[in-house]
Amino acid sequence: MRDSFSELSYEELLSKKQELAKKYRDLRFNMVIGHIENSLEKRTLRRKIACLNTMIHEFDLGIRK
Repeated sequence: MRDSFSELSYEELLSKKQELAKKYRDLRFNMVIGHIENSLEKRTLRRKIACLNTMIHEFDLGIRK
């Protein structure tokens, strides 16, 4: 589950978050339709988005530079 998000810049974190959010929306849509192979992917995407949100917040607070 661990991706190397720590060396990304602020702008890269924002774009990665948007990309994962779109992937998460598509996955949720496919789950409703019933065309899903890995049901655990939803959980891992949610956790990756949460990790990105934490890092973005740290940039906003000045903890990360």
